Amino acid sequence: MKISLRNCDPAARATDAQGSKGRKGFVIVEVIVAIVLLAVAVSSLAVLLYSISQSGIVVTGNAYRNGVLMHEVNRLEAIPYDSIAVGAFSYTISTAPYPHTRVVTVTEPVANKIKTVNMVITPTNAKYKPDTVNFLRTKAATTKVLCTTCT
Repeated sequence: MKISLRNCDPAARATDAQGSKGRKGFVIVEVIVAIVLLAVAVSSLAVLLYSISQSGIVVTGNAYRNGVLMHEVNRLEAIPYDSIAVGAFSYTISTAPYPHTRVVTVTEPVANKIKTVNMVITPTNAKYKPDTVNFLRTKAATTKVLCTTCT
């Protein structure tokens, strides 16, 4: 048998019974405060999620753009000097995942010695930034690279 000394005073029991009689459940003010606190927390998380997704989009665009630039630079570095035509050329790539326009401008400031190549990548998606790369191609001193007796 368990004996409890709590509320052994009859007057105190009557007061507790009357006090708890009017207080069953939540008050509407408590519910409103809880909803406001929840809304503040969820809206701050939504802003954070939006900012993270936007930065992810930018990082993805930068990765694609850098890949296209490296591919084009490597292609133009690999072909022979005499095969690079002087002039401006534009290519539009409309396929996913990175639709863009390439403008390649080749000039020859020193005839038969140096060619400057300027390439501009302009993405179709406005969220991605355009980029430019410039490099020089020079003609080798000799066309017989492996010849050891040539002058």
